[in-house]
Amino acid sequence: MAPSALALLPIGLFLALFIGGGLYYQQAGVDFAFYQVPAPVAILPAILLALLLARGTLNQRVDALIRGCADNTLITMVLIFLLAGGFASVAKAIGGVDATVNFGLSLIPAPLVLPGLFVMTAFIATSMGTSMGTIAAIAPIAVGISEATELSTVLTIGTVMGGAMFGDNLSIISDTTIAATRTQGCEMRDKFRMNFKIALPAAIITLLWLAYQGAASEAQQVRGYDLWLVLPYIAVLGLALSGLNVLLVLFAGIVLAGVIGLVRVEDYHLANWAKDIYAGYGSMQEIMILSIFIGGLAALMKAGGGLAWIGAFIDRLSRKGSAPKDHRRAGEFSIISSVALANLCTANNTVAIIISGSLAKDIAERYGVDPKRSASLMDIASCVVQGIIPYGAQMLLAASLAGLSPLQLVSAVTYCWALGAVALISVVIGKPAGR
Repeated sequence: MAPSALALLPIGLFLALFIGGGLYYQQAGVDFAFYQVPAPVAILPAILLALLLARGTLNQRVDALIRGCADNTLITMVLIFLLAGGFASVAKAIGGVDATVNFGLSLIPAPLVLPGLFVMTAFIATSMGTSMGTIAAIAPIAVGISEATELSTVLTIGTVMGGAMFGDNLSIISDTTIAATRTQGCEMRDKFRMNFKIALPAAIITLLWLAYQGAASEAQQVRGYDLWLVLPYIAVLGLALSGLNVLLVLFAGIVLAGVIGLVRVEDYHLANWAKDIYAGYGSMQEIMILSIFIGGLAALMKAGGGLAWIGAFIDRLSRKGSAPKDHRRAGEFSIISSVALANLCTANNTVAIIISGSLAKDIAERYGVDPKRSASLMDIASCVVQGIIPYGAQMLLAASLAGLSPLQLVSAVTYCWALGAVALISVVIGKPAGR
């Protein structure tokens, strides 16, 4: 299909309505300003515009929309949303969140809770290879920590988001790592080593910042807790670390939490269990609708040549100049830009890497960028963008579990901002391979 910049207009319209509406109502002094124009509604005009700009008959355009909404990866995310909501709801109803928070605060001093939360989340995400499953398991605990200390919910959830994206970026079983290494033709261990050199400084910066932010926090008096109520979270984390599919992990968590509630919690019956699961489903309604629409919108923009235009645009920029080694920085910036722009349009980091893979490989070959360096930069760029866009699946899940607007979390994901800064610095001061 012919590249077309016009095909990208719908995503701009969506962001203008979603973010612009929130800013307008905030200026007007309206409470809950960013909730006044719900994202699933703000995206409808963008979908209409995408249908008008797409090519083919009306039926073909609608078919493209439906195929995007029914993408296998998207449906998997929707199921994760449902089960995560159900697990969080049941675990909270039986007192599991409070018990887990009190258990954690009894082991970790309050001023070190934020660094500890980041390290724990990063370790779990690296072991699991999925940021979504990690957020689903840890975000409710982070909300409980904010309630038991003087820390804001935005800060604790942002910490969980950062740790989850750390693991998603570095894990050798992450789908982004697999996609990046396969498209660039390098070994996972080589990409890991290269990636770690950038991720470690970013993580250290994040830990120092979190330690500073939490230094003055004080926990309320740690109350007693029933270790049986902590068991669902321990089981979920253990099953996740074992490599079990995240859907099965969350389903097992719902079952275990419900059974423990029936046995250990007074006046907790089967009807309560069923209602709590359903209430968890309902809490995920907004992000499920938005995610489905985002998938359809991305498919329409791709069908209209929008993503092809991004590739062609970056390729034109990267071909300027005639001395590849002297323009190594331009090549690396081009690789980062291609993935970042694709990620902004698709809201899916794995898809962005796959879409940009062949272009990035071609740029790397022309500019003397080592394949493992190229794979590392691709994964990092997708991690940074996916971790801070307010309509990405990870941000939507974390915000829903915490009862926040995704826009509130954008500036709180310290790790992703630090990772992006360190990556750009490495491009500026780095040397071409072989020097």
